[in-house]
Amino acid sequence: QVQLVESGGGSVQAGGSLRLSCVASGTTAFHRYYVGWFRGAPGSVRKEREGVAVIATYDSTTYADSVRGRFTISRDNAKNVLYLQMNNLRPDDTAMYYCAADAGYLDLRTTTRAQTYWGQGTQVNVSA
Repeated sequence: QVQLVESGGGSVQAGGSLRLSCVASGTTAFHRYYVGWFRGAPGSVRKEREGVAVIATYDSTTYADSVRGRFTISRDNAKNVLYLQMNNLRPDDTAMYYCAADAGYLDLRTTTRAQTYWGQGTQVNVSA
């Protein structure tokens, strides 16, 4: 059973930066997982979450249009950690940010696969 724990959220002013982290445990094959960041309202169900950025197993990255050029997703397979560097934050980036991992498949629109593991989320608040 894979467990994901996010951290790094907080409150910043518009134009500021935050770096989110997601630590994975319960697997020695983290490098084989598709991993990504999604966002939504606190307590949102999976299908309500918006895809932010995803890394495929071959390190191909995909970004939502709204964050491309401002956010950077990366992973450290040696440490089982996924990151999201968020720069030039805007008030409409305010959301709960969730980490997801799937050994089979994951993209920005795929949020309802039963095989996908999710973290509990970390809240990001951006004020004008």
